Amino acid sequence: MKSHAKDPQAARQPGTALQALLRRYAEPLPALESAAFGELFDRYADARVVLIGEASHGTREFYRTRAAISQRLITHHGFGIVAIEADWPDAGHIDRHVRDLGPSTAGQQAFSRFPSWMWRNVEVCDFIRWLHRHNRPLPAEQRVEFRGLDVYSLRNSISEVLAYLDRTDARLAHEARHRYGCLTPWQDDPALYGHFVERGHEASCEEAVVQQLNTLLSERLASNPEALFSATQNARVVRSAEQYYRAMYRSSAASWNLRDKHMFDTLQTLLAHRGAGAKAVVWAHNSHIGNAAATDMGWRGEFNIGQLCRTAYGNAAVLIGMSTDRGQVVAADNWDGDMGIKEVRPSLADSWEQQFLQAGIPASLTDWRAPEREDLRQALSEPLLERAIGVIYRPATERQSHYFQAVLGEQFDALVWHETTGAVTPLPVASGLSHEEDTFPFGV
Repeated sequence: MKSHAKDPQAARQPGTALQALLRRYAEPLPALESAAFGELFDRYADARVVLIGEASHGTREFYRTRAAISQRLITHHGFGIVAIEADWPDAGHIDRHVRDLGPSTAGQQAFSRFPSWMWRNVEVCDFIRWLHRHNRPLPAEQRVEFRGLDVYSLRNSISEVLAYLDRTDARLAHEARHRYGCLTPWQDDPALYGHFVERGHEASCEEAVVQQLNTLLSERLASNPEALFSATQNARVVRSAEQYYRAMYRSSAASWNLRDKHMFDTLQTLLAHRGAGAKAVVWAHNSHIGNAAATDMGWRGEFNIGQLCRTAYGNAAVLIGMSTDRGQVVAADNWDGDMGIKEVRPSLADSWEQQFLQAGIPASLTDWRAPEREDLRQALSEPLLERAIGVIYRPATERQSHYFQAVLGEQFDALVWHETTGAVTPLPVASGLSHEEDTFPFGV
């Protein structure tokens, strides 16, 4: 396997030359609300998929910038899908709202489990409200979809499949309950299912969930194609989740690859369902949307949705990263821990973030796809450190916990830089639903 382990200090020489190129090519960001901001991103009008990343899941500027880019692509360039790093049932709750498909049948609150702040925040809510206003005057077939790509919703996806079948075919609903009964004891803690199958010789449920998916793929059960499509995708989630929780106990690379392959497959399904000429915007962490082959991830055998899109769509896939030097972020100390506002430390000396900081432009778009910017792309072709903050941030061990090596010029096509950033504004999660429907995003 090719090694990119080089001396970071050597890779950085001459630092002033790289910083000069960044100053030359970086385009300062106008105000998000201005036409000039949107015009900066017209260069991506002909893409099939534009993937927009973030260096953390709890940073206000990343969400607001991503929303503004998406609004331009939607209003001026015909993008009809916004697909996010979230579970299908939760995003489906919002999708029904923004496309006026009627109330959701889901019994759970959207984005209510850890990390709720990742999507249940003021910044996302503002975008959802905008999307609903944008869609309202449009014919149903032209309304923009809001979809989830992720694999974690085992319990809720099973419930959605059963609810659909209860409404359409009692016999098939009975069969589905029998098949999913294999997973029912584990649906509140699916990691235990993976443990007992892989380590404790418990029987696998794989055949049962595959049979259930095939049933939905082969039957045409109702006159509502949207309901069938959503139920079928929930069955795909159940199949992938069953595989994912077993893969966790084989290797971290296997489970990561299965998750990102599911997200990529979901994206392709959405594009095919939308029809000829469909175009999508993807919102996910940099670690998912950058080309993994240009990072530590790929060098240890992991791939991601960005790499798969690059392979499938070539230059019709645009990978845009986002990063910052310092500020505040919403994150937790541990998984399932309490969220808090944390101070993001200034970036390390041998990092890409430090190069953009020293270039001296506080907020910018830097794009290196054009042939006339080959000098910049070459300058970005050596590995340096890059920071990634997910839903957990541990400043005390930041170098070990949050930095990895990356060849920026191959990882992304462009980078949006915000020198200083602030925390998202989380919205509350009710302790339990009453007879009233959850108000997110309708009543906040």
